[in-house]
Amino acid sequence: MRHSVRRSVRHSVSRALLERFQHPAQVIVTAFAAAAAVGTGLLATPWAAESGVETRLIDALFTAVSAVCVTGLVTVDTASHWSAFGEVVIMVLIQAGGLGIMTLATLFAMMISGRIGLRARIWAQAETKAPQPSDLRRVIGNVVLFTLACEALVAIALAARFAVGYGEPPGRAAYLGLFHAISAFNNAGFGLWPDSLMRFSTDAWICLPIVAAVVVGGLGYPVIFELRRSWRRPKQWSVLTRITVTTTLILLVAGFAVFTITEWANPKTLGPMGVGAKLLAGFFTGAMPRTAGFNSLDIAAMHPTNWLATDVLMFIGGGSAGTAGGIKITTFAVLAYVLWAELRGETHVNAGHRRLAATVQRQALAITLLGLGLVTISTYALLALTPHGLDKVLFEVVSAVATVGLSTGITADLTSAGQLIITALMFAGRVGPTTLFSALALRDRTRRYELPEEKIIVG
Repeated sequence: MRHSVRRSVRHSVSRALLERFQHPAQVIVTAFAAAAAVGTGLLATPWAAESGVETRLIDALFTAVSAVCVTGLVTVDTASHWSAFGEVVIMVLIQAGGLGIMTLATLFAMMISGRIGLRARIWAQAETKAPQPSDLRRVIGNVVLFTLACEALVAIALAARFAVGYGEPPGRAAYLGLFHAISAFNNAGFGLWPDSLMRFSTDAWICLPIVAAVVVGGLGYPVIFELRRSWRRPKQWSVLTRITVTTTLILLVAGFAVFTITEWANPKTLGPMGVGAKLLAGFFTGAMPRTAGFNSLDIAAMHPTNWLATDVLMFIGGGSAGTAGGIKITTFAVLAYVLWAELRGETHVNAGHRRLAATVQRQALAITLLGLGLVTISTYALLALTPHGLDKVLFEVVSAVATVGLSTGITADLTSAGQLIITALMFAGRVGPTTLFSALALRDRTRRYELPEEKIIVG
């Protein structure tokens, strides 16, 4: 009798929780918040700090959110402040945030029970962007295997370089390789040196594997899997793959050209380097705003014009359904197609030989406006709370909301209120503005009638 009562109570509680969180967006937001809370608790313990003293709650919270939201902004130096236990916690949070909390939860459910419930399929589909709920088992398996394989390859390459080129012991070299491989593929930007990767700015054996991991992880899993199937047949690529690959290449070339040309003679960045080293450092710097967060040049010493260029690249971000942040390449491309169609006076928006749905256009516009709104309001608030100028504050805000992790060095100097604002921006940027705001909505509303059309003057 007692056991039946307990089962009845547990069933009632579980049913109540499921009814409370029926919208996939609510589940995703809750899952990321729970992971951040657990990470905060672990990082606040004395065992997580190198000194053996409890870390301030604000620093533990900031670091946990930055890790699970794969950003890379920090208020304390990762290598010197955190112990091995703390670094492992950060690494696990990065991996969980990159794969997606719901993806991991669904994977564990598959391993334990061998099946997935319909609601779990819908939740995980919202996180993985699987085409259909029925494809979820295959998609999750492919995502996990591909992620682990890429991270392993990059970890091996980095570990070999650390061991051979820098004399690190095998165990230490393997640990450094694994940590930075996970951080790079998940576009997190956490590093185990105070200067990020500036000491390796001229080492192609370190920089190029990092760039490769960042770019591949930021393409998005749907694009990666399609390229794996038909990379030799570009004419058969979907519109999503064509837009993502083309725009990625354009932005990589543009970033490389802008940073290399404008910083070429800067005595504090590229100036003292040789030609080959300048090209390598310029390419690395141009690729990192794909929301990675590593830097091989001193960001604070760059020309302010490049801060603005970095703001733009960070805000655009990487591919959809990947580890990158920002409004996404596809969102940016859709708005470009809308603009092009409007300039040409066309009634429909076309991408290649396909017509873009009106719902896609509205989603792109909504995501961009919400992102700009977050950036504007947060920049205004931080300007009121800190003595820093507009250029540095804007850089920090865009880096946070786009989950990039690049910084001009003012993060640790912000007040507690300012750091909480940055923390909220990182969280909102990871789950997505539309996901966050739809999760906060009390209920979905469907209008069962249409109002008369009215044309107004715009522009």
